Formats: sequence, structure tokens, C-alpha cells
Amino acid sequence: MTPALLDSRLPLVAAPMAGGPSTVALAEAVSSAGAFPFLAGGNKSAAALGAEIAAVRRLGADFGVNLFALPPRTIDEAAFASYAAELAAEADAYGITLDPAPRTDDDSFEDKLEMLTRSPVPVVSFTFALPSAEHVAALHAVRTTVLASVTSPEEAWAATELGVDGLVVQGPDAGGHSAIHDPSRTPPAIRTPELVRQVVAETNLPVIGAGGVDGPVAVHRILAAGARAVAVGTLLLRTDEAGTSPTHRAALADRSFTATALTRAFTGRPARSLRNGFIDRHEASAPTAYPAVHHLTRELRRAAGAAGDTDRLHLWAGTGWRSAPEGPAADVIARLAKGI
Repeated sequence: MTPALLDSRLPLVAAPMAGGPSTVALAEAVSSAGAFPFLAGGNKSAAALGAEIAAVRRLGADFGVNLFALPPRTIDEAAFASYAAELAAEADAYGITLDPAPRTDDDSFEDKLEMLTRSPVPVVSFTFALPSAEHVAALHAVRTTVLASVTSPEEAWAATELGVDGLVVQGPDAGGHSAIHDPSRTPPAIRTPELVRQVVAETNLPVIGAGGVDGPVAVHRILAAGARAVAVGTLLLRTDEAGTSPTHRAALADRSFTATALTRAFTGRPARSLRNGFIDRHEASAPTAYPAVHHLTRELRRAAGAAGDTDRLHLWAGTGWRSAPEGPAADVIARLAKGI
């Protein structure tokens, strides 16, 4: 791997997984195993992220921080209120009342950027949208490498023109939220190696491939397509060091789950989850309205998780979830390294 992009012994990256799975312990484990770790800055206060950064700095190795870029979007308030009413029966099961007024925010984006320019980290990546040219320049001024997540050659071109240092090319088989810049679109079906080939043909920026990584063969194919490194997320969800909730862990091992689906039902933007009853009941009517739907369903999902209710919980997982093992994260990295 080109040292100027990421500094790690292996061309493997621990993908940032917001909501709990990405922990300091996981970062330490994958870094010690030779991979490049990321902290997940999304859905987290600047103070909480700062505390994690301080802890990871003590490891003495390079690492990255991922941020959600959330430009303002118009919300169909009538559609949102209708969706809130539709979910009322789900919330009633836990004595929760859903607010039909949409709540939006920028995930403390400016506060996090200010912290990262005041106290720089080696790498910052952005997902959901592109940062401004001013944000990129500010990070470059403190010698931070800037990556942008993209899901198509068109998005890759926009990121290239912005002046970022590299691209995280995410295929639609990835678990959790799609990085697609227009959340009203559903990412088209394409394997990550083919998407990497398309992007590499259109830009000279170094590429990290992500999505559908279920073992060393997938790593080999993504690298052979032209990626400089491969990001892995789902395979780390059940490892000892991940902060994945007990309910989520149990679902990943539950043979009654037979498929994943891209859905807006939980958060209002496409995300890949194990297919459960909540998706079947509400996907057709879920509006494109992130983070408003995320806030709408948050307490319901927390209650479901605490109760072990996998029918109402977001169960983020990529298409390779069947291969996600228990045990040390270092074992996952060692297995994937066989594909290099």
C-alpha cells in the first residue's frame, strides 16, 4: 500500500461502524494485527469522539476517523408524519410515543471538524456526501489525509475534483448505511471488484474497496481489480473486541435469518440489514429523510435491542454475514491476509 495514503503493514482496513461496533479495543486489535483502524465519528458527540481519539493515540499507530457529511435536505413533512403514524403500533409495544415532527441536525459536523483541525489525526474520511473544499483545505493544512466514500464513477469524479487524497469505493453488498450521495436513489446491484474497476478507470486517485468481503478470495478479487486496500466491517461484528450489542450478535448467528436487504425503514436512507419483520412491514412506505427517520425510530430501536427483539431492531450486516466469526479480531485479519 502506498504509505502516503494509509500507513499499515497489510492492505486491510477496519471499516468504521457507527452505533457501537467500532471501539478503541477493536482499533487496537486490528492495528496490532497489521491492518489500518478507523474510529466511527457518526452519531456521536464531539466530546465522545475526542475521548476515543485520545485513547487510540496512545497506541502509537496511525488511524483514521470517519465523519457523516449531512448537507441540508428538504423533508416531505406530510410523508414523515404519515410514517410516524404507521409506526405507532410498533412503538406502543414498548410504551413509546413517536413525535410526528421531523428532527434534523448535522451530527455536530462543524464541532468535529474544528476538533480535528485543532488536534489533527492521520486520516479523516467522509461518508454520505462530500465535504466542502474549505473543509478539505483545512484538513490538508494540518497534514491530514482526506478520503471520500463513493458508490459510483460519477461520485468518484466529484470527489477527485474536490482534491481529496483517496477514495473509499463502497459496493452495495456492504453492511450498514450506503455511502450513496443521493439517498433517494437505491444503489444499483454491482459487485465491489467491478465497481472498483470502473472507478479506477476514471480517476488516478488511490482506492480502498469495500463491500461484500466474506473472506480472503473477496480480498484478492478487490485488490486484483485495482484497489490499494480492502475495508472489512461485517466480519468484525462478532469479534471479541467489537462493541456490537448482544441482540445484534445473536441475530448474526441465528440461522432463521436468511437474507439481507437495503432498506430506508430504520433511518430514512439506504442501509443493508438482515431482513426482519420491521423491514417487511415498513420498507414500502419509509420516506427518504435521514436523519429525521433515524431520530424517529431511535428510542424504539433502543428498546427493541434491550429486549432482545430482533424483529424491530436494525441488524446491519453485509451480504457476507454468514462468514462473521466469534473470537479475536486478529484472527479475522490473519484469515483475510491470505488473500493478499
